[in-house]
Amino acid sequence: MDKMFKLMGWWTGIFAVLFYVGDMNEVALLMVANTGFFVLLGYLNISERMYLYIFGAYLTVFFVGFTYYTTFIHIPGAGH
Repeated sequence: MDKMFKLMGWWTGIFAVLFYVGDMNEVALLMVANTGFFVLLGYLNISERMYLYIFGAYLTVFFVGFTYYTTFIHIPGAGH
């Protein structure tokens, strides 16, 4: 399970670079934070059950934040 968190850290790092190149700096910083979080968890070597609990909590926080953003903050059709 620790290897999967390292792999998620790898992919979020790739996304961070791509968002930075695409001039989306806020999202790139968010991906850098996710990268650090996943890589740190990957090297903790905790039990598989604890990895699943942490991932479930991470998904819960993400979905609540994403739902809040899309419902109350995002303006449909707005671009720059």
